[in-house]
Amino acid sequence: MLHILKDAKDIWNRKELIMTLAQADFKRKFVGSFLGIFWMFIQPIVTVLIYFFVFQLGFRSQPVSEVPYVLWLIPGIVPWFFFNEAWGGATNCLYEYQHLVKKMVFKISILPIIKVMSSLFIHLIFIWIMIIVYLLFGMKPSLWWIQLLYYTLCTLFLVLGLSYITASSNAFFKDMGQTVQILLQIGMWIAPIMWSETIFPEKIRFLFKLNPIYYLVEGYRDCFITHEGFWEHPVLTIYFWCIALAIFAVGTGLFKKLKLHFADVL
Repeated sequence: MLHILKDAKDIWNRKELIMTLAQADFKRKFVGSFLGIFWMFIQPIVTVLIYFFVFQLGFRSQPVSEVPYVLWLIPGIVPWFFFNEAWGGATNCLYEYQHLVKKMVFKISILPIIKVMSSLFIHLIFIWIMIIVYLLFGMKPSLWWIQLLYYTLCTLFLVLGLSYITASSNAFFKDMGQTVQILLQIGMWIAPIMWSETIFPEKIRFLFKLNPIYYLVEGYRDCFITHEGFWEHPVLTIYFWCIALAIFAVGTGLFKKLKLHFADVL
C-alpha cells in the first residue's frame, strides 16, 4: 500500500507535465487527417449503430431493464471504448516515445499515464454524447449521473495498472501489442456489454462478476438505468478495488524493475 501511495504522490507532483503531454498526444493523433478528431468518433458510433441494427432491428432484442436496447447498450459500451483505446495505446507507449526513453533524462514511468489521459479526453466527450442521447429519448437529468466520475476513475485506475504490465513487457516481447488486441476482442464478448447476464442460469452468473470489467459496465448502467450507488454493492466494490490495486502494484513494480533495460532493448 505504501508503494502505491508513493506512486500516486509522484504522479500528482507531475500532473501539469502529464496534462501538457497528454494534450499534445491527443492533438498529434489527428495531425494531417482531413476529418481530424472526427475519426476518433466515427468508428465507435458506427459500431453502436451496427449493434443496434443487428440486435434490436435484426434479432428484435427486447427492452432490457425496461429501457430500449440502445439505451441499455450505450452505457455499457462507452466505458469499453475508453478501456480499449487506453490499454491498446498505452501498451505501445515505449515504442511510440522511444526517443524520450533513449536520448533524454525523462521520467518514463509517466508515459503510460500520458496515453491513458489522452484517451480520457475522448471518453469525456463520449459521456456528453451519451447524456445527449438519453435526453433525446426523453430521459430526465438525474443526480445519479454524477456517479460517472467514480466509475470513470475506476476504469482509469484499472487500465493504468494493466498498461504498466503490458507496456513494460512489450519492450521485451514485441508480440504483446497483438496479444492485447486479441484479449480486447475476446473481452468485448465475454463482458455483459451487448448481452444481459440474465440469459444465463442464475447459478453461473457469479462467473461473469469475477471479470473486473463487469463492475465498470454495470456501474455505468447503474448511473443511467437502475439508479443504484456503488455502496449498494459492497462485495463487488471491495472485490474490484482489491483486484485493481493488486494489478496496479504488480504493474508499477514490474515497470520499475525493467525500466533500466528499456533503452537497451527498444
